[in-house]
Amino acid sequence: MLKILLPTVMLIPTIWAIPTKHLWSTTLSYSLIISLTSLTWLKSSAESGWSFLSPYMATDPLSTPLLALTCWLLPLMILASQNHTASEPSSRQRTYITLLTSLQIFLIMAFGATEVIMFYIMFEATLIPTLVIITRWGNQTERLNAGTYFLFYTLAGSLPLLVALLLLQNSTGTLSLLTLQYAPSLQLSSFADKLWWAGCLLAFLVKMPLYGAHLWLPKAHVEAPIAGSMVLAAVLLKLGGYGMMRMMIMLEPLTKELSYPFIIFALWGVIMTGSICLRQTDLKSLIAYSSVSHMGLVAAGILIQTPWGFTGALILMIAHGLTSSALFCLANTNYERTHSRTMVLARGLQMVLPLMTAWWFIASLANLALPPLPNLMGELMIITSLFHWSWWTIALTGAGTLITAGYSLYMFLMTQRGPLPTHIISLDPTHSREHLLLALHLLPLILLISKPELIWGWTA
Repeated sequence: MLKILLPTVMLIPTIWAIPTKHLWSTTLSYSLIISLTSLTWLKSSAESGWSFLSPYMATDPLSTPLLALTCWLLPLMILASQNHTASEPSSRQRTYITLLTSLQIFLIMAFGATEVIMFYIMFEATLIPTLVIITRWGNQTERLNAGTYFLFYTLAGSLPLLVALLLLQNSTGTLSLLTLQYAPSLQLSSFADKLWWAGCLLAFLVKMPLYGAHLWLPKAHVEAPIAGSMVLAAVLLKLGGYGMMRMMIMLEPLTKELSYPFIIFALWGVIMTGSICLRQTDLKSLIAYSSVSHMGLVAAGILIQTPWGFTGALILMIAHGLTSSALFCLANTNYERTHSRTMVLARGLQMVLPLMTAWWFIASLANLALPPLPNLMGELMIITSLFHWSWWTIALTGAGTLITAGYSLYMFLMTQRGPLPTHIISLDPTHSREHLLLALHLLPLILLISKPELIWGWTA
């Protein structure tokens, strides 16, 4: 754990000490070394599943894929932001990279924490760098509004969680994940216990986001700069799913009945947000809404609490992290050239940037869960376990997958095919930096086909 955490912390003084001309190349190579080292976590040798650093920081098969994804994303965000911040003064570029690095530190400590309170504090701490990135480096004037939505939705959702955790500490005497699973299960029956149950899960459902509490997400995604969108889609939404998997163990007798409305919301959200995607004009907004629909499947898979549901949720979280991050990068390459996110204004780009179309094609197919990609593996496991739980759900999940295929193809056809608009006269060619960025997103996704047991969590 320390061999990743300490270099990440030391990256911050490096950013401020280095000459400006070497700033991006050094931080990129440094963070790439960290992310390559982090892959050693995926090989867990411990029998119990937990690999310890100390009683407060440890990794297990559930947190290692998410930790590796977090570390993998920092060099990609640095690669993607280079053009976006090139015109700014050196001190602002340094501040920007420092914020991204601090976000990685908080996320490593959140996913690695064994104390639930430490997880809660780091869960909240990720708000601050993200908020600064959205409100300071966003593109449009709406960004302050988006930052306010993001902050207050997450804060309002997570305050009940703090009260719930303090009550849990009071009744069991510990908040360590290592011992909580062995604590005698609470005999939950009263109305107050039901409120406690809702308090425990509400924060994570808002963060995921569950349909109904999802309004902050499209706003935050659309207004954030490219690195903000990438880290939001790839890692910050996964904090919700991870937290739910950790808390579910303690909520046992109540979950069976109380989770019904949330599962219905999640599955209804898959269809609703998918339908919204079908008539979306704004490219980033479309990708943001597609994140809500994928996370709805994840929430449903976690709430039914079967090993297959958990496994499918974890696989889909990792696969979705890489896919939607890649889609945001592609949307950004379009935006940097045409300065518009409206799909009708930038069509037929296959004629101008044919190699970029290949990346668009792979990313769109990954988004609609083409076999044999991990996206399909996760979705199939969740749909199967939901079908086993109640066969009525197949109507919702089946319609959801059809709509997903529809809007993914719509997005690809709208941006790449068709006639080139007459107002597009001169476009920059694609840079090798952008191709490297997309290769580093989609190659891990394709390689995971050959060794899926790295990311299937507890079932192995």
